[in-house]
Amino acid sequence: MTTTAPRSNQSKKYNVVGTRPVRHDGVDKVTGRARYAADIDLPGMLHGKVLRSPHAHARIRSIDTSKAEALPGVRAVVTSKDFPIIRDKSIDFGETMGNARMIAENMLAHSKALYVGHAVAAVAADSPNIAEEALKLIKVDYEALKPVFSAKEAMQPDAPRLHDAMTTRFRVEHIGSGKDTGKAGNVAAHVQFQRGDIAQGFREASVVVEREFQTQTVHQGYIEPHASTAMWSQDGHLTIWTSTQGPFAIRTLTAAIVGLSESKVRVIPMEIGGGFGAKLVTYLDPVAAILSRKTSKPVKIVMSRKEVFEGTGPTSATNIRCKIGVDSRGKITAAEMEMAYEAGAFPGSPVGGGALTALGPYKIDNLLVNGYDVVVNKQKVQAYRAPGQPQSALAVESVMDELAEKLRIDPLELRLRNVVQEGDRMPNGVVYPRIGCKEVEEAMKAHPHYKTPLTGPNRGRGVSVGHRFNAGNMSSATIAVNSDGTISVITGSVDIGGSRTAIAMQAAEVLGLKAEDVNPSVADTDSVGYTGNTAGSRTAYDTGLAAIGAAEEIKKQMIARVSKIWEVQPGDVEYKDGVMVCTKNPNDRMTFKDLAGRLMRTGGPITASVSAVSTGVGSTFGGNIVDVEVDPDTGKVTILRYTAFIDAGTAVHPSYVEGQVQGSTAQGVGWALNEEYFYTKDGAMANSSFLDYRMPTTLDLPMVDTVLVEVPNPRHPYGLRGVGEIPITPVLAAVANAVSHATGVRMTKLPMSPGAILETVEASKAKK
Repeated sequence: MTTTAPRSNQSKKYNVVGTRPVRHDGVDKVTGRARYAADIDLPGMLHGKVLRSPHAHARIRSIDTSKAEALPGVRAVVTSKDFPIIRDKSIDFGETMGNARMIAENMLAHSKALYVGHAVAAVAADSPNIAEEALKLIKVDYEALKPVFSAKEAMQPDAPRLHDAMTTRFRVEHIGSGKDTGKAGNVAAHVQFQRGDIAQGFREASVVVEREFQTQTVHQGYIEPHASTAMWSQDGHLTIWTSTQGPFAIRTLTAAIVGLSESKVRVIPMEIGGGFGAKLVTYLDPVAAILSRKTSKPVKIVMSRKEVFEGTGPTSATNIRCKIGVDSRGKITAAEMEMAYEAGAFPGSPVGGGALTALGPYKIDNLLVNGYDVVVNKQKVQAYRAPGQPQSALAVESVMDELAEKLRIDPLELRLRNVVQEGDRMPNGVVYPRIGCKEVEEAMKAHPHYKTPLTGPNRGRGVSVGHRFNAGNMSSATIAVNSDGTISVITGSVDIGGSRTAIAMQAAEVLGLKAEDVNPSVADTDSVGYTGNTAGSRTAYDTGLAAIGAAEEIKKQMIARVSKIWEVQPGDVEYKDGVMVCTKNPNDRMTFKDLAGRLMRTGGPITASVSAVSTGVGSTFGGNIVDVEVDPDTGKVTILRYTAFIDAGTAVHPSYVEGQVQGSTAQGVGWALNEEYFYTKDGAMANSSFLDYRMPTTLDLPMVDTVLVEVPNPRHPYGLRGVGEIPITPVLAAVANAVSHATGVRMTKLPMSPGAILETVEASKAKK
């Protein structure tokens, strides 16, 4: 069930943008014609399998592969020593973004195994079964070391160190390596934002609330496992078919790790069965590539579900302390946060994103945020939808909820009294342009859900708001005009949530065509200009800019062509809604389709390619209202009603935006109530299957009512904002606030499973 708020860009009408055409790739997806990475089957193809460490922390003394290599049907074995980058370069711990050397060591452990499931070696054989048998014959001599499993434990001075050469780097910006402090330990980075006088701000406060919050490791839950096929040709060219959100990133990383120039690596992105940020890095591609080079045959590796859980990147477990003070009128006088995010085995948690956005919805003169990136003996974390931000929003929004209780102020009214607007500053000092935070909160307060009283015992209502900052990246697009008046749009952006159609619609809007007149496709790295990852809620925006630029060039060329036919100047031709009219002789009219049919007779085909630099996707805000009922005997939470709000800027395809909101909400509910990596005392994951890793199903969720608030983004021609990630940001906090109201006990730890809720309630009773 979805509803759309009245559009705030009502005065600006579009013909295509804002409509709901059928998804271009929909038929292939629902009929099974779409091809995914595991569908690749090449002549002579071998099958790869990966050996993984049973230890959470161990020094690798030696690896003996001789017996495995002697097994009939085994064609090659690879270890980290086969990666040229391992031999040629040491890890630079100051470079955590796209660090190829670090990624190589996560892909195949070198001197140490740093978590249970850390890949150690790989085999290529004639069949998957033979490869599995060969893994059992590889002998690894481990020296077990003491592991460390939590950020709190890892930050202690006497904690076991994962990396002897790593020191803490300090930075006061969201990105960048920062300054090396020279302090050794497990803290890879310390990020800080500060403004004003914190001490004075808290002295001015009438009410101060301080709480600590904990969240556990959770997985993105994508359905398709990681899969890659590599073919290293005799001429030195490497072709990779893979499941990825960023084919150009895979090209760069693979080339660096295996020692090839990027021009010799071609990455073909297949259809992707979900990613949510987790498929931005490589686990298999260079491994399959080296095996292919050794065997002179194509090699395919497909992870099992257990390998996905144990050998890839979930998101961070966190420990967050949040302290906020307000005066008697509810104005925030000061806010202080300290957050420790687990990075897993190597540096690079999303603590920067959490630190940047946690206080983003609020105008605060005095603030201090300290974030710590901490390595532990767990899987190296990867992005998960709004990386790091749902956890930090949980802390801030829970404290805001408690402040509203103490002041006896409506929780949304308290937020509106402190809401950020255009001209205010983010925690890092950057000034907000036109944003829709206030409009989202006003829509929440005016919504029938919020106005309807919640009655009955053991029930609670929770509200929250969230901020997501989207940086943007570069994208390329090529458009070709077909003789029947349709166009083909080629981009390098992998389509996860309908971006093909959203991009096609923007091109159609420029040219006055219908969405059905556009054939969008995703090309490989040899067939289109450089394009950044499908990530950061940037694709419809940034690749849309490239498509708009290419469409404008097509329009320019079409005008030039028709002006030659009419023997006038291009300035004498007006183009509107797909029709060209001569201003000197209005009887001279020609449609886009008519001219397309004459191109070959009047000068040849028309094409255009554009590479666009992002104008800055910027900030997006969202909010939730949720009603729950908690069974006092079992602790089970039933969600009664859910309404999710988002400022979409301009919703190119409202159905797709609603789908993003509903999917995010479902993930957030699972994160809040059930999901977690359950580790044994030895660091092994005990619930590495979808049977035991409890994700919500349709039986656990209500219909999610979706409200689209549209405050156009001035940086985009059609007002777009990023919508793929902001909807998950407020979910954890909204559900936690609702459960807190239903139980009468403040919930500060996730997941809020039935047992955890009962324990918290009983502990509160005992304390009283």
